[in-house]
Amino acid sequence: MINIDLTNSLTGAIIFRQPIKGKLKMSKMIYSALVFGGIIAANSAWADDLPKSDDVATTGKLTILSTMDYAPFEFLDKDGKPAGLDVELATAAAEALGAKLDIITTPFPSIFPSITAGRGKIAWSTFTATPERLKIVNFVTFLKSGIVLVTPADKVSRFKSKDDLCGAKVAVHNGSSGDFAADKLSADCKAAGKPEIEKSLYPQQQNIIQAVLSGRVDGYFDDTTAAIYYVGTTKGAMVVAPGEYFPLPLGIAIPKDDPKTAEMLQKVLQHLMDNGSYAKVLDKYQMGPAAVQKADVISSADQLPK
Repeated sequence: MINIDLTNSLTGAIIFRQPIKGKLKMSKMIYSALVFGGIIAANSAWADDLPKSDDVATTGKLTILSTMDYAPFEFLDKDGKPAGLDVELATAAAEALGAKLDIITTPFPSIFPSITAGRGKIAWSTFTATPERLKIVNFVTFLKSGIVLVTPADKVSRFKSKDDLCGAKVAVHNGSSGDFAADKLSADCKAAGKPEIEKSLYPQQQNIIQAVLSGRVDGYFDDTTAAIYYVGTTKGAMVVAPGEYFPLPLGIAIPKDDPKTAEMLQKVLQHLMDNGSYAKVLDKYQMGPAAVQKADVISSADQLPK
């Protein structure tokens, strides 16, 4: 792991741990509060009435697992520093709790196993709260989104309706909400007597993009929020095809048996919503349409939209 203590005068510190090959290294770098455009400054005083989990109360750290490879939510900027919507919200949450933010970089396929095995208490990302995932973890939700197809602009005319997905070659992030959506949509194709979707699994977002750009697949499934952000960076080369599928809440994954962590995250996220910090972060990343008014704890598929 690389431990990077990203210290600034307003928030104390962000500790960033990133896996490297061979051996452990530790380094430090100054992390200016200006990175967050004053958002954290507006929220610099912690709220004494917010509940804390046992881990936060004992260590003084809000420790989260994150893939750090999913823009605009969590990624490394050009200087190798943590950035993104989730990083900014988690930083604001840690500040409100009077804690340091400790980010442990974790590959996506290891996120849920790490939570269920007790190697982490909080996986902070925009995970879709699906019935399958709710069998093993709970969620504290703070966004809403569906699944869309991202495709090159010269192919989008092929995808005018849901039926046009049948027989298409589609890339997905292994184990993601797009992965589950591909299976469900492909089953619908089969039931209708149409060719199934040809699904290709990839471990990282950059591999998916390369597969689309090289023509190995026709497009990829992703959350609406991330897709809109990415398409906006391509200058028209990539577009979102018509249709949004399986709209569900997005949120943070936590253990099934940890009500204190659930209460802490729900309360601190609601605090950020109520004081305006949440809206400022979402607006910065053009994610206003994905906003919700209330942070919720979801522990059962019965709580999901029908």
